[in-house]
Amino acid sequence: MPPALPTVQEGAAEIRGYRLYWKAVGDPGSKETAVVLHGGPGGTHDYVLPFADLAGGGYRVIFYDQLGCGRSDLARSVSEYSIDRDVEDLEMLRRALGLERVHLIGSSYGGLLAIAYALAYPVPVRTLVSASGLADVPLTVREMQRLKRELPPPLPEVLERHEAKGEYQHPEYLAAVLEFYRRHLCRLAEWPAELTYTLDHTSLPKYGTMNGPNEFTITGTIRDYDATARLGEIRIPTLVTTGRYDEVTPRVAESIHHGIPGSELAFFSDSSHTAFWEERPKYLGTVLGFLNAQS
Repeated sequence: MPPALPTVQEGAAEIRGYRLYWKAVGDPGSKETAVVLHGGPGGTHDYVLPFADLAGGGYRVIFYDQLGCGRSDLARSVSEYSIDRDVEDLEMLRRALGLERVHLIGSSYGGLLAIAYALAYPVPVRTLVSASGLADVPLTVREMQRLKRELPPPLPEVLERHEAKGEYQHPEYLAAVLEFYRRHLCRLAEWPAELTYTLDHTSLPKYGTMNGPNEFTITGTIRDYDATARLGEIRIPTLVTTGRYDEVTPRVAESIHHGIPGSELAFFSDSSHTAFWEERPKYLGTVLGFLNAQS
């Protein structure tokens, strides 16, 4: 007989006047719980669903859509979209779901959020996984600008010309952005439907407010965020992952690895920003091995 499918539960938690959607995969009686934080800011949980594979290793895996994202409520004002708000929402969601100590897994901006949460609320965090995450936005931007300059001609000139005019929706500019994404966001010949769904349903109010017009043009409210000086305060077992072609480059991952004492660094040579899709068995096996070693 085929193995039984993991239990899936869904719901919405009332958090400070808003409903936040959540999904749990795995046995509710599991002794270990992992909470997965999606990126953006403004994405949806759909593209990080490969982490549900951890349920096969005995973990209950919680996904949710942050305020203003996916199936959760939009904020009444864009002024409510901030890192601090996302940190507090995560803490209130943890309490609402009755979770105690959790394994925290953050992808991209979710990695930044995981670090910010661990600095604010270290006690509930059993382990921390930064999945192509960032802690220093200015460094990340400098690295992305380098990747842009290294694109084949005429793409760098196309991007620069339209950015100078603020023409972020020009068809020629969008085509160049897509080529950047195919090199540094996901290198699979056919993108997973879940990733496409997230890109198509990104919350423009939140993404535009906090990030900017695209992945490598960070002009929003997070543009100056840099937690590098505080990384040494994190005494939680930490795994930092990165891909060779990652838009959040290996240099960014290494800065987190060097900043968090005792952290581990895993490098995926055939991947960009979504190694959990591009090298799924190897990636999830690495994460599972790390979690098991701490349990």
